[in-house]
Amino acid sequence: MKINKIYLPLLFFSCISLGIIIGGYINYPASQPKFAKNNYKSKLNRLIDFIDNEYVDEVKTDSIVDLTVTNILSNLDPHSVYVTPKEQTAVAESMKGDFVGIGISFYKLKDTIAVIQAIKNGPAQKAGIQPGDRLLYANNFKLFGKKISSDTLYNKLRGEKNSQVTLTVYRKNTKKTFKTVVTRDIVPIKSVDVALLLNNNTGYIKINRFAETTADEFHKSLVDLKQKGINSLIIDLRENGGGLLEKAVAIADELLKKDQLIVITKNKKAQVEKTYATAKGEFETGKVTLLIDENSASASEILAGAIQDNDRGTIVGRRSFGKGLVQREMNFDDGSAVRLTIARYYTPSGRSIQKPYKKGQSEKYFNESEKRFESGELYEKDKIKIADSLKFKTTKGRIVYGGGGIVPDVFVPLEVNHGQESLEYILNSGLVSHFVFEQLDRDRKQFNGLNFQQFLTKMELDSYSKTFQDFLKKTGLDINISNNKSVVDRYLTAEFAKQLYGENQYYEILLKNDSMVKKVLK
Repeated sequence: MKINKIYLPLLFFSCISLGIIIGGYINYPASQPKFAKNNYKSKLNRLIDFIDNEYVDEVKTDSIVDLTVTNILSNLDPHSVYVTPKEQTAVAESMKGDFVGIGISFYKLKDTIAVIQAIKNGPAQKAGIQPGDRLLYANNFKLFGKKISSDTLYNKLRGEKNSQVTLTVYRKNTKKTFKTVVTRDIVPIKSVDVALLLNNNTGYIKINRFAETTADEFHKSLVDLKQKGINSLIIDLRENGGGLLEKAVAIADELLKKDQLIVITKNKKAQVEKTYATAKGEFETGKVTLLIDENSASASEILAGAIQDNDRGTIVGRRSFGKGLVQREMNFDDGSAVRLTIARYYTPSGRSIQKPYKKGQSEKYFNESEKRFESGELYEKDKIKIADSLKFKTTKGRIVYGGGGIVPDVFVPLEVNHGQESLEYILNSGLVSHFVFEQLDRDRKQFNGLNFQQFLTKMELDSYSKTFQDFLKKTGLDINISNNKSVVDRYLTAEFAKQLYGENQYYEILLKNDSMVKKVLK
């Protein structure tokens, strides 16, 4: 079964996390590019003006320009892309690490905005908004019973810091409608999901992307864990598509000793820049393990490569995505941007982990994961194709390979059974959040007053896997989950815990029987 179209309709919309970092880009810290005058550039400008002034019908020349730019970039590498103003706003907020809004996660339940959670101590929670509430009006703007674009919705809920919006709210469990005034404030978008103890001496930190705030979030989490006595650290980079190069470098610097090489970049002029660790590392001697998978890319691979090549720690999981290109961003006045590849990066041993690509075949490049399913490499390490000609050595002389991602030191297969790979993506998609919210929305009272241990006992008795199976069929996904019932139950229980108690409880459940974590702790 092909999976690339199965898990696309994610039904989870959030004001907290807008979710997508296009291509797992890496910003190269450099000044804006300079341009020279050339005849071919003049030709393009003259053509646009000619169409604008003389073409027989009305034409939106801005759309022609967008199409032209997109077509030009499609003939380069897969990571040189045009980003629309809408996409660029979302990416910029994700990389900045915060936005100004009311602080809720929500999705559209039929024709109504239903609140999944109001972030702790955020503007909405302070105004009395609770999970399950329906938002009917923002000031006098109707939010239900009609198709509202995401842009319009975000514009109504967001605004300037300290500005106010009056929400009309319907609370289902009391069947009452009321108004509340919410004062907008800065809402953080965390890049470190959680930092917790797995046992008395092992800490765990989950990083979902490398944004402007990531290094600071990581440092704070690491200091807190050290104060609790850890001498072993697991950094989870699974599903982390990357982000800012300098933030990956900063985290590597926390783990490596002074003057150890972190990363090498090389541009078209053969200018080489090497970045070394400083003496500021917070965790230079304890045990380090990094968890990666086929969706760990870009900055995640820089960090993993630095740890592996310096023999600083163990890489556990499956072969990473394989992105070894560096992008610089050029912004336009309309809010759009072009992200252009301007350099390649190499791990400390000198290897490029960029997987092969053909110009103009971006879709095939990004769907390469299908070949990994078909070849069986997500279940057996021996099925990973390694180029013997691309051998490199770590500082201690171990052999590592270039040309297509970071190959882990310790391989851990997918948890789901062979042939049901699409279930792995479904369990990590918004479908699980959607399903759990609907179950809670039907009868939230059955969980009222339960402490966390009582909740766990209840979930052991009440399996939701059969109901989830029916839910998937209704959404058009005819997948038999019976052979993976224990995995499905764990993900469902974790999501119930997340919506009822919070992020820490979510990971406490999810990690308890996580195959990679269990491998490390053994």
